[in-house]
Amino acid sequence: MLNLERLRTLDALARHGSVSGAADGLHVTTSAVSQQMAKLEREIGQPLLAKNGRGVRLTDAGRLLADHAARIISQVELAQADVEARRGCAVGELRIGAFPTAMRGLLPRALAGLRADHPELRTRVLEQEPQESMAAVVRGDLDMALALDWHNKRRPVPAELTRTHLLDDSVDIAVPAGHPLAGRAVISLAEVGEEDWISWIEGQFCHEWLVHTLRGTGIEPRISHIAEEHHTQLAFVEAGLGVCVAPRLGRGPVPAGVRLLPVCDSVRRHVYVVSRADADRRPSIRAAVEALKRAAAAFGESGAGA
Repeated sequence: MLNLERLRTLDALARHGSVSGAADGLHVTTSAVSQQMAKLEREIGQPLLAKNGRGVRLTDAGRLLADHAARIISQVELAQADVEARRGCAVGELRIGAFPTAMRGLLPRALAGLRADHPELRTRVLEQEPQESMAAVVRGDLDMALALDWHNKRRPVPAELTRTHLLDDSVDIAVPAGHPLAGRAVISLAEVGEEDWISWIEGQFCHEWLVHTLRGTGIEPRISHIAEEHHTQLAFVEAGLGVCVAPRLGRGPVPAGVRLLPVCDSVRRHVYVVSRADADRRPSIRAAVEALKRAAAAFGESGAGA
């Protein structure tokens, strides 16, 4: 009898291509992956892994079994969804990925409501950038993910996923308190285009958006500093080292030496949730989406997203 957890380990190895990648995807140690694979090889009576430089590769038998494992796991998940749907209640575990500002601005309220309404449903949240979390939903490592794109730069969503819009998040421009524009009620993006910018990490979707948007105004952006966290970016602004984009969702306290200026160009982010296209039969997925919609509506009603 094949052990399902060992098949999951083999499937993770096939998808991630390494023991360390499989361990990260399964949230276990590399030694746990090695132990599971050793037990599976004893059950099968054939080697499933072979040395490949410093790493490993799947043998022919390993690839054959990994293909079966992927189908078996898919069928098990489908069976679980059908049973859950038949019961008509949200139970079990729900794995959610979310980008940082959604983690702060939406998930606490949404998960608190979900726990109150569905006490038998356990949630596990992982902070990830949308590109990573959407890929994890496709692989089956996550059940759903919060993602974003921009009004003028859309993000492609894999065909296997469905997308549910939650809110439009307006953004401001953060400038030092002593900046010549600091007293203005509203500005255009072009007015600060030639400033020194504090931006996200190069290669991230939001960094690419900023460069794309400024170039669209005819300005070659001058990215002077890179910081992943919004609070770090605001600290640099307060020190007079440049300006940055400041989304309203999950923003938190603003340093005393920073002024936030609305943009007349209506710069905004689209925030949405994705899940596998065949997962909407699961009551837990539907319950979580509804909880997120309520949290998004509350954010909008507070005036923070206006």
